[in-house]
Amino acid sequence: MSLFYLIPLLPFLGFAINGLAFPKLSKTVAGIIGTIPPLVAFALSLQLFLNFDGQAQIYTLAEWIKVGTLSIPFEFQVDQLSLLMLLIITGVGTLIHVYSMGYMAHDAGFGKFFAFLNLFIFFMLILVLGANFTVLFIGWEGVGLCSYLLIGFWNQKNSYGDAARKAFIMNRIGDLGFLVGIFLLIQNFNTTNYQVIFQEIASGNVPENVGLIAFCLFIGAMGKSAQIPLFTWLPDAMAGPTPVSALIHAATMVTAGIYMVIRANVIFELSPEVLHFVGWIGLATALLGAAIGLFQNDIKKVLAYSTVSQLGYMFMGLGASAYTASFFHVMTHAFFKALLFLGAGSVIHAMSDEQDIRKMGGLKSKMPITYITFLLGTIAIAGIPPFAGFFSKDEILAHLYHHDFAMWCLAIVGSALTSFYMFRVFILTFFGDFRGTEAQAHHLHESPLSMTFPLMVLALLSVIGGLINLPHFAGGNEFLAHWLAPILPATGEASEVSFLSLEMGAPLLAAFLPAFFAIYLFGVQKSVPASDESISGIQKVIYNKFYIDELYDMIIVKPMTILGNFCFQVVEFLVIDLIVEGVGRIVTYASTEFRRIQTGNVGYYIFIMVISIAVILAVSLRTWIL
Repeated sequence: MSLFYLIPLLPFLGFAINGLAFPKLSKTVAGIIGTIPPLVAFALSLQLFLNFDGQAQIYTLAEWIKVGTLSIPFEFQVDQLSLLMLLIITGVGTLIHVYSMGYMAHDAGFGKFFAFLNLFIFFMLILVLGANFTVLFIGWEGVGLCSYLLIGFWNQKNSYGDAARKAFIMNRIGDLGFLVGIFLLIQNFNTTNYQVIFQEIASGNVPENVGLIAFCLFIGAMGKSAQIPLFTWLPDAMAGPTPVSALIHAATMVTAGIYMVIRANVIFELSPEVLHFVGWIGLATALLGAAIGLFQNDIKKVLAYSTVSQLGYMFMGLGASAYTASFFHVMTHAFFKALLFLGAGSVIHAMSDEQDIRKMGGLKSKMPITYITFLLGTIAIAGIPPFAGFFSKDEILAHLYHHDFAMWCLAIVGSALTSFYMFRVFILTFFGDFRGTEAQAHHLHESPLSMTFPLMVLALLSVIGGLINLPHFAGGNEFLAHWLAPILPATGEASEVSFLSLEMGAPLLAAFLPAFFAIYLFGVQKSVPASDESISGIQKVIYNKFYIDELYDMIIVKPMTILGNFCFQVVEFLVIDLIVEGVGRIVTYASTEFRRIQTGNVGYYIFIMVISIAVILAVSLRTWIL
């Protein structure tokens, strides 16, 4: 058996061992069993990457679905795109596992937590390795299951269970659209295999409903990658332990929708209207997420809405056919967003589980490693050169500049908001006077090496990650663009730009000016966000997330609840129960009356027999005469 099969198998074995034996294993053993599989999987993925010859390889495990002429094998595909995803998932995933050994050290469900993390990695690997949309869908549903298990991991609080169910149900809405798209592919191509479908399209076999197929696939991506209107589950996912937030937001679940659209780029390129829709949905999501992030005071919620916003930028790039730029941002975002979430977890760990930035401050001296690494992540996500976020996000903006100027202008606004709210969080957390309690001040300390080491690695990647696709004008060779060229369309490449041009100057101003304003407002003037009770006006509307959850509750949840109660109290009791119970009463009455025939008297039975024979003969004679 090829060592390749160990890449998805090892995390599954880690899940099985910890899942079955975690009550009997020590935390040290459970942590090692949970961390070694993704680490070895990363080493094997790196070996595959370094030895890849440029030709896609298919690994068939078994014949799976076979109905008539339809045959869908369970098979994996290793190519340029899946190899990069393997490195991201296993690499960042391993660092999150290492971090979790310190962060969850005192948790009673330590082994179970690592089992769920391993299962998450396993399903994400199935998703990106699938050679057809059906195998991809298995991984797609698997990460949805794992998100439910991990978001609601601390199920002692009902609110955490509510957040887990919300994520699960909202993703099922998007998954229904994705499933319809897969059925349409089967109807038109009699297969879900990537290579067969794309070859059929290349040969001119383009179905008339290709736009509908692309739209249905994108509905799935909207749910999994948290785009309007299916985005509200992602901020609520902060109920889970912080390593879960880092895993979902950086390396696994939310990148699945981006990956799927890039994988299906041949289909989307035939649907310019759908691509236009993808771009504008991404823009609306980016602006909404950034706006809400402006006034959030929960450190994890700020980062959550930041993820929603950054995903919007990736979809904007996809809408402009800038697939390489979008995937580049997937990679760099994995580095600095995992860093920021784990950095936030380090702060929360030191603050005795406090997450309100209004109660922090002055942590710079107490947590020097967390402070420096969080600063590097903040600079990266703000798009300040020469950090990774500058090259990836500004490459998307460069494509938008030539694709749709209005969209580019609005995207610049979103970039400026990102810089402001991220430096706001950074200054309020690490500078000024400490605003917490004496007990919290006494507990302040730097996190252990198991937590700070992943921070340092991710900080380094956040600084140098831009080298992966460094553009020609900066002295690079655009490695990523060349690497992905065999599976992406040749259109949509950005042109060379000058730092003095509007195309480059505006993003730079959007990165620097809001950062300076946030530093002045919260660092120099030492402003502190107001208490929840004193917030009013438009700030209150934004702070309450534009009341979108309340709107969904009013127009969807409450009507469904009313309908459900009606069906339960009226249809169930007055219709279904009456029919079922009525049939039961009739059967009971009939059996009671027919029971009286059984008297036990032999003479009576003979009499009935004779009468019955006479009736049968009479009926038979009448039938014969007629």
